[in-house]
Amino acid sequence: MPQLVQLQVFEELWGIVKNNYLYPDFNGLDWNSVYDEYRQRIQAGMSGDDFYIALGEMIHRLGDEHSNFFNPLEAIKIDEETGGRYDYAGIGVYTIAIPEHNLVSILLTFPGSPAELAGLKPHDNILAVDGIPILDEKGFRRDLLRGPEGTSIELTIQSPGEAPRQVRIPRQRINSSMPVPHQVFTTPNGKKIGYIFIPTFQDNTIDNQIQDAILNLNANGQLDGLILDNRFNGGGISTVLENTLSFFTNGQLGYFIRRNQRAPMTVDGQDVAGSQQVPLVVLISDYTASFGEIFSGILQDTGRAYLLGEQTEGNVEVLHVYNLQDGSRAWIAEETFEPLNHPEQNWEQSGIIPDLVVNSNWDEVIQSTDPAIVAALAFFDR
Repeated sequence: MPQLVQLQVFEELWGIVKNNYLYPDFNGLDWNSVYDEYRQRIQAGMSGDDFYIALGEMIHRLGDEHSNFFNPLEAIKIDEETGGRYDYAGIGVYTIAIPEHNLVSILLTFPGSPAELAGLKPHDNILAVDGIPILDEKGFRRDLLRGPEGTSIELTIQSPGEAPRQVRIPRQRINSSMPVPHQVFTTPNGKKIGYIFIPTFQDNTIDNQIQDAILNLNANGQLDGLILDNRFNGGGISTVLENTLSFFTNGQLGYFIRRNQRAPMTVDGQDVAGSQQVPLVVLISDYTASFGEIFSGILQDTGRAYLLGEQTEGNVEVLHVYNLQDGSRAWIAEETFEPLNHPEQNWEQSGIIPDLVVNSNWDEVIQSTDPAIVAALAFFDR
């Protein structure tokens, strides 16, 4: 990339932050000094890769743990996932890295995928691929599951409470939206409780899939309660958030706060098979973030849901998306959220605090022994 173009992209990005960033003091960072530093570095000469690394570093220095920068290839990948279409060669799992246990744990399998056909299930843990640890020495995930279509890999799998085992799985083309697993539980007292796992709001098919899940769960009779498992929902798209909220609540729910603006958030409720009245339990954890936190917090703040699980980290800034002239992209924190009934609460500082604290290590339990689900079912029986 010519240096002139690098300077143009840099100045465009720097100016976006200067004019729109949520915190006018830039979290104590001297943004003008940042301009001088990075302009000099670019003028001294940078490869294209080093340039993009530098811009990512510059945004990271804002310190909000939410704003981000993506090079053009990363931006294309995000568009594919946001558009509700995963298209890659692999085994078809959605996972979470757990560095403290040196493993990757399966959150869900894609329907009809090699992983599902091989019998892998949520809570199963991947320790290694072809003998290579799935996480590197720094705890980062190695890209070992994806690869050429038709090749196969040998996974070292450990289900909770069992010894590790070897499973050989072929890689196949995965071409699908992110699934939304759901099922019906029966409590010890015979109540019929629906369960929906919400993996993300990043995929724009999620809200429609949740609507379909509600209909499916009620197909054989009205539910007595509904568990929304939001423990690994790291947020995503505002329209998906608002559409999903509209299944369970209605009206004004709070305010989005910018530097000099306070805008109400309002949803038009739509009842799906009794979804506006069904008792709700929302599960949260320290992996719940962004719009995942706002979703959970709103349902608690309005008295619509009982929250159960672990306190979230507090990361509720709302990101605005900027597409730069070279195809790269920036996500910049420009808003935060103020709850309707408890405006004194600062969710960015406190996180979302559950009504009942229940600790649960996903990789150490199976669904039937998951303390969060067990506690939710007990809540409905009470």
